[in-house]
Amino acid sequence: MEEMAKKRVKDSETEQSYLLMHRHINGYGRLFGGQLVAWIDELAGLVGRRHCGHEITTACIDNLNFKHPAFLNDTVVLVGRVTYVGRTSMEVRVDTYVEELATGIRKMINRAYVVMVAIDENGRALPVPGLILESPEQEAEWEGGKRRYELRKERHREGF
Repeated sequence: MEEMAKKRVKDSETEQSYLLMHRHINGYGRLFGGQLVAWIDELAGLVGRRHCGHEITTACIDNLNFKHPAFLNDTVVLVGRVTYVGRTSMEVRVDTYVEELATGIRKMINRAYVVMVAIDENGRALPVPGLILESPEQEAEWEGGKRRYELRKERHREGF
């Protein structure tokens, strides 16, 4: 079987921006967490599709930490990138920021790790391309992804 060509992190990196409107706000006047989870899943799916060139499905949303709120009329920016790949799965890191209108400065409000699995038309898992690491930061993220992968496998064996 022919070896699949590896891809660079930047080949599938994706950024999406949203203007927070009333439909995105919860009863406390902040960004509704469920809306953010939906945006994270959507962006991770785009990153995964770009990396593997196939349809994907979400296997796990892991390590979802809400650090700061976002409010009505804020600009929210999500940035996703592949951090680790297995045989058929990809870990996608999605960072979420509030972007200040006047300065363009971004303040992190959330980081999530999402595991996506490449699938064929029958829903069976497909192999994914490897990942070319081009910086010490990408190598460190890969090592973290490897540890998270092992922890997920352990939790799965334990029934979680």
